[in-house]
Amino acid sequence: MKILVCISKTPDTTSKIAFKNNNTKFEEAGVQWIINPYDEWYALVRAIELKEKDAGTVIHLVTVGGADTEPIIRKAFALGGDEAIRINATSDDSFYVASQIAEIAKQGGYDLIFTGKETIDYNSSSIGGMIAGLLDIPFISLATKFDITGTTTTVTREIEGGEEIAEVSLPVVVSCAKGVAEQRIPNMRGIMAARTKPLKVVEPAAIEPLTHVTSYELPPAKAGVKLVAADNVAELVRLLHEEAKAI
Repeated sequence: MKILVCISKTPDTTSKIAFKNNNTKFEEAGVQWIINPYDEWYALVRAIELKEKDAGTVIHLVTVGGADTEPIIRKAFALGGDEAIRINATSDDSFYVASQIAEIAKQGGYDLIFTGKETIDYNSSSIGGMIAGLLDIPFISLATKFDITGTTTTVTREIEGGEEIAEVSLPVVVSCAKGVAEQRIPNMRGIMAARTKPLKVVEPAAIEPLTHVTSYELPPAKAGVKLVAADNVAELVRLLHEEAKAI
């Protein structure tokens, strides 16, 4: 079985976010970059678990980005994966990114494509569905459990008030959420092996983006905390009604 795991570079959640060029560009200086956690902890680790059960499984990593993404790819290699492909392009457009990955998937003939449920910077949850649409294969989102028997996969996903269990035959695209795998950290052997694993760089396909970012805006600063005396219930009710709009 051939598995393609999509990974992306995202800012660490502790990084200070700022913009430049009249709020049209993200300020990358001083930002700590990491593998998107949903890609790393769940999509990649579940693929590794599948390979541990079937030694014939091959795991390829794919990302869309410039040369600055290669340290992230090496970190992913330290966890697992046999080869990686970096598509030499940068874009904020989900369709463009998905289209580039779909082109790689067409050439590779993958049985299973894993993505994280979303990235922690843009939170759009759109890449997996777009890849599946472009490849004309099934897509199941927000998987909390993934099993496979032969060519049939069983996927559990959380829905409002419960769980949904779906069965689908390969090939399929699955976006992975918390619960689908147990988080791992690289061991020394994996870290050493990551240095020599093959990383292929390919030029992007000629695809026009559908959207572009015109500007960024930081959320408004949080207001200070208002303390209300325990016996002043009327004032608490007024604040909740008039200012917090909670009642």
